[in-house]
Amino acid sequence: MPNWIDLIIRSFVFFTLLFFMTKILGKKQISELSLFEYVSGITIGSIAGEAITGLEKNMFQGMAAIIIFSLATLLADILALKSKSFRDFIDGRGTVFIKDGKVLEENLKKEKYTIDELSALLRQKDIYRVADVEFAVLEPRGTISALLKKENRPLTPKDLQMKVPAEKEPQTVIMDGSILDEALRSAGKSKGWLETELEKLELTLDNVFIGQVDSYGELTVDIYDDKLQVPQPTQRPLLLATLKKTQADLEIFSLETQNEKAKAMYEKNAKLVQETIDKLTPYLSS
Repeated sequence: MPNWIDLIIRSFVFFTLLFFMTKILGKKQISELSLFEYVSGITIGSIAGEAITGLEKNMFQGMAAIIIFSLATLLADILALKSKSFRDFIDGRGTVFIKDGKVLEENLKKEKYTIDELSALLRQKDIYRVADVEFAVLEPRGTISALLKKENRPLTPKDLQMKVPAEKEPQTVIMDGSILDEALRSAGKSKGWLETELEKLELTLDNVFIGQVDSYGELTVDIYDDKLQVPQPTQRPLLLATLKKTQADLEIFSLETQNEKAKAMYEKNAKLVQETIDKLTPYLSS
């Protein structure tokens, strides 16, 4: 058999084998690796490279070696799920770099990290001053987890005692000018609704690069022509404005009327509308 045909066959066989072994091992193999997985991955790649290029004449020996290393990795993952001590041995433990706002230099030396490398890791978390950090730990997979000091943490709606609506995953209902029927059904919308919304925006389906339905059931689009300005959805702001106007009108009517019964009715309904506004504002103001 000519060498080039042999190379093609070997490449196809080992590519297929590596693909299926990686599928068996799971997505973990293409994410951040532990030390054991890193060593195993390098070894498997080296075996495959040698077997493909013909340095290993017996192709089946190379295949057997890849399967053995893959199964060893799979076994290690299974044992790590069942035993914390084994997991700590294979994956290692986190190392605290900052505690109570102070950098632990001994732990940095232990992990062979410089302060520049620590700063670089923190910048990946959008933290630019070490002094802002209360606690930071180097995770076993090389990433850093950091807790800012309380005064440096961003305010949340909970801190302000604000009620906010629950967010749902936006559904992409249009992609490259084509309607995605499954996503449209997941959003609880029909093609007729979608066509009506596009008419409001004065767009045709062919003009839309991507269209999404958000948590509030509103359609937002990005079109092919970036110079064109697409009007933003206005239903919620308009509804909120209408409710506020209604409440203000009721208060004015209660002040203008001389009829006590009518005045009480207007005041009662103004109060009810105001309560409704207070409840709906988080949903309609964003």
